Formats: sequence, C-alpha cells, structure tokens
Amino acid sequence: MKGEFEKTVQHIKSQAEHTERQIKQQFEKLHQFLRDEEEATITALRKEEEQKKQMMKGKLEEMNRHISALSHTIKDTEEMMKANDVCFLKEFPVTMERVQISQPDPQTPSGALIHVPHYLGNLPFRVWKKMQDIVQNTPVILDPNTADPRLVLSDDLTSVRWSRNKQPLPDNPERFDILPCVLGSEGFNSGTHCWDLEVKKSRYWSFGVTTALNQKKGNVFFNTDVWSVQYRSSDQFGFHVKQDLDRVRVYLDYDSGTVSFSDPITNTHLHTFTTTFTDTVFHFFSTADFLRILPFNSQ
Repeated sequence: MKGEFEKTVQHIKSQAEHTERQIKQQFEKLHQFLRDEEEATITALRKEEEQKKQMMKGKLEEMNRHISALSHTIKDTEEMMKANDVCFLKEFPVTMERVQISQPDPQTPSGALIHVPHYLGNLPFRVWKKMQDIVQNTPVILDPNTADPRLVLSDDLTSVRWSRNKQPLPDNPERFDILPCVLGSEGFNSGTHCWDLEVKKSRYWSFGVTTALNQKKGNVFFNTDVWSVQYRSSDQFGFHVKQDLDRVRVYLDYDSGTVSFSDPITNTHLHTFTTTFTDTVFHFFSTADFLRILPFNSQ
C-alpha cells in the first residue's frame, strides 16, 4: 500500500504538470486571438486615418490653387490701380468680374474626422462576441479519474478511445478497473440536460446515465441503476440499437425521471427509460473503439 501511495503521489505530480501545460496552451490561444484582434482593429483605424488625411490633402491642394489664382488677380488689380483714374474706371467692370468669387467659402467636409466610436464603442464586448466563434462549449466533460486504464481521453476531455495497452494509473476508488467505462465530471440531481455523441467512428459503444453510488469495480456495474443504449455490445444490459448511426442524442429529465435517446440527424426516437431518481446521476460512456461528445454549436 505504501508503494501504491507513492505511485499516487507521482501521478498527482504528473497530472498537475500536464494540466498546467494544457492551461498555458489554452490561454496562449486566447492571447493570440486578442493580439490578432488588436492588430486588426488598429490596422482598420490607420486605414481610415490615411483615407481621411488624403481627402483633406486633396481639399488643401484645391484650396491652394484657388489662393494662387486669387493672388494673381489681386496683383493684377493693384497694377491697374496704379494707372490713372480714367483707365481704371474704364477697366473697372472687367476688373470686378475677375475678382468675383464664384465659390462659397471652404467648409470642413462632413465625415472628415475619425469615427472613434466605431473602434472604442463596446470594444471588450465586441471582441468577446467574436471570441465565441473560436471557442466551443461542450455539455459534457469526461472525468479522467474514473476512466478504465485502457481508455485514453483527449486533452480537452471530450473524446475517448480504447487502447490495448493499459496505462499506469492509480487504482483509486472512482476508477473502473475491468469495464472500459468513464464517467462525466458533473453529476445532476435536478433539471433537464441534453448532449450529443458522435458514434460513426465506433464499432462498439454504450452510454447513458448511472447513479453516483453505482459500483465501478469488477463486472457488476451494469447490473443495477444504469439507463443506457448500446450497439454491438453485450445484450445483457441497456436498449440494443440495431441500425448504424452517426450521432445519438441523450435527453435527461431528472425531475420527471426520464432518459430518452434519439437520432438527431433524422429526428428518430430510439428509446425512453422511465424511473424515479433519488440519487445524483452521472453520464457514463463505454467503448472498445472511439466516442466523441459534440459541442453545442455542432448539435
């Protein structure tokens, strides 16, 4: 037992190190997204700045041409005023026509300034809304501390695959030791809950819900308090699905005591269990192949 405890200590250390690496990778993805959004926003701002500066420069060049023409007119008029009064009066009507300004006084054009609210208005909220397009919310997260040593979980804890080789894992009380099963990380004791599973890549599978107190050691797990469907697994438990499926939807209504299974692609009902729940229930998954829990935006 001392040796087992020492192995557990090492496993805890390994778990913490692996989890820390995953945390850093996930946050780096978020940091990179924020850096990209910052760069894109500043690039758009600089583009607008350049466009509006060029527009104002064009207005200034046009104004400079008018100023130059007016300067020449003033100079010519001053030359004429130096002549004798008779010549000046004689040329006065022509002079007046030359000095008439046909255009109104220049005005700052509408929309010439930077549209500041476009960049700063609700900036954190707008970035957060965009971030929703790159993140996924999966309704079920697997608990690696319950997984049979032959089951390998993905880093994001949303898929499981079977391996011939057992992993060197502690034999903690929560872990399955014979059946290739794993539990979800969150239990339920009220409300309605729904999740979809991708099963098209799996030749053997079984899943559903079970009680928190159900025995995980040995071969007795499926004897009581399991509400499940299964495909090409033992006929001794659960509802047997005969048709090939790509996805299966599980709908749990704890308060009414129902667990329903359906094909979400064809909207076909498979089976419904009716019972009375008195204990916390957990998702459970069993496979000798591969299963994946789908995020909400894939359902």
